[in-house]
Amino acid sequence: MFSIGDFAQLGRVSVRMLRHYDAIGLLPPAHVDPATGYRTYHSDQLGRLNRLVALKDLGFTLQQVGAILDEAVGADELRGMLRMRQSQLEEQIAADRSRLARVEARLRTIESETIVSIEPVLTSVPATRVAQVKVVSASYAPEDVGAVITPLFPELERCMAAAGVEATGLSVTLYVPVPGGGEEVTIHTCLPVADDVDVVPGAEVVVLPALPTAATVVHHGSLAAADATLQALARWIDAHGYRAEGLAREINLACPADDLDAWVTELQVPIAPVASPVDAPVAPAEAAR
Repeated sequence: MFSIGDFAQLGRVSVRMLRHYDAIGLLPPAHVDPATGYRTYHSDQLGRLNRLVALKDLGFTLQQVGAILDEAVGADELRGMLRMRQSQLEEQIAADRSRLARVEARLRTIESETIVSIEPVLTSVPATRVAQVKVVSASYAPEDVGAVITPLFPELERCMAAAGVEATGLSVTLYVPVPGGGEEVTIHTCLPVADDVDVVPGAEVVVLPALPTAATVVHHGSLAAADATLQALARWIDAHGYRAEGLAREINLACPADDLDAWVTELQVPIAPVASPVDAPVAPAEAAR
């Protein structure tokens, strides 16, 4: 038999917690001296204590712990619970890290709101024959795009390798709002191919339309932090009498898999001049007046 202090040391818990477990009926002592009230424990109770602490650390409430202990949970069952909870915690940690990265990116965007030194290049982009795979994202928000975009380029590369087709240029990503889809956008990941390529099994072969005029700027760093660059570009477009004609295309100039901060991406926003009042079309009813 062990005093409450000795039993607490053996079980690596505090005396206070043992008293609490006793009070709620989870782990009463083996014996309580009626004269002194001293609690003593038996070594056989260490097994229940170990399970109690493990289940509590897995995130179960003490009420749930009591129910599980009363069912005499075994080591194998406990191991299964541990693996399941471990997976849940890893997912939560990944989600928290992603959330922190988004907050950091938003903070950089806020800090860059006063930057006016961006000088995009205006250019025309020719039509390009590409092989592509695509997926629908719930929105253009980074967390929704990031949740579905990662497998696309490896999938496209596998399809092209299996077909014996080589890329003739840099990879391209573009985003197209889904008609009637609310906030949904279709993400197209593309690799240029030769003009005589008609079929790539598992992918589509299409011609990306030309952009008569695009405002382009090079972003250095992770695309998770590209919002500041895009918003600075949007301010330039607005200030110089243009309007955006769609979401930015991304041309991947350099994208080392082991260092997202070393990525180099050209952002291409299709633009058109904002029509002045004298250039605005006249409605038929107004023309007849």
